Amino acid sequence: MSTSKSTRTVVMTGASSGLGAHAVRHFIAHPDTRVIIGTRGASPEGVEALPLDLSSLESVRSFAEAVKKRLEGARIDLLVLNAGAQYRRAAQPTVDGFEPTFAVNHLAHYLLARLLLSSITEGGRLVITTSDTHDPAHFPLAPRQLDPQRLAHPPHAGLGASMRAYPASKLCNLLTARAFAALDEVKTRPIHVVAYNPGLTLGTNLGRSGSQWTSQPECPSQVLRAVFWLLSRFNSAFFAGTPKRAGEALAQLALGTVTPPPGRIYASLVKGKITFHHLS
Repeated sequence: MSTSKSTRTVVMTGASSGLGAHAVRHFIAHPDTRVIIGTRGASPEGVEALPLDLSSLESVRSFAEAVKKRLEGARIDLLVLNAGAQYRRAAQPTVDGFEPTFAVNHLAHYLLARLLLSSITEGGRLVITTSDTHDPAHFPLAPRQLDPQRLAHPPHAGLGASMRAYPASKLCNLLTARAFAALDEVKTRPIHVVAYNPGLTLGTNLGRSGSQWTSQPECPSQVLRAVFWLLSRFNSAFFAGTPKRAGEALAQLALGTVTPPPGRIYASLVKGKITFHHLS
């Protein structure tokens, strides 16, 4: 498929369901926009789907090569790394031998960003979905320090370890965004980097023993939503948003209709509004 110079190209992970599927609807609603997604299963209408299993680094490399081949020399305008997984109980290591939450959320996306960085156009955008669970002020199991070896090969399994793996991987996402934003290649071209925290989003399957890519209900318990509403009056991190609004915000940040102030790359959806934070 040839691409005209006026066509905007989006490459995305985590587009099949949840907030990612809502973001895709905003992308394809724009004229002359081409969306290529990586997926293990069904894909939304109006996109080009290529096979991708983020639990396999070989699959990540194959996807990156397939994207470049599909583009036929064209550039990526928006690289949106949104997919995520969280395992409630101990899971088997990936085919590469890594703890799966760390492998899917961090290693795969770091590698994909590295492999496709040279294909991003000047003035393009790299958006990485993270989470405020990385912050001990919001989540008691958030990491206070990072040991990559222990994250990749945890010495202990069980519920506690699996619950700690997710916020640690999200901190890695945030640090990855900061590291890419500091690269000379990114500064000079320039490529705009955003780390996006959608906040607590009910109605996705994140938290099941599987990937965020699979289908999920979008009508969470009203009782659960009421509990989070009460908690949010004391801590805004507990405000329960919707996949629709979270996906809209992701699209706004990727498309540049909402842009961070100079020097800031971390955007959070707080009670439905996009806010920006300094990173220490």
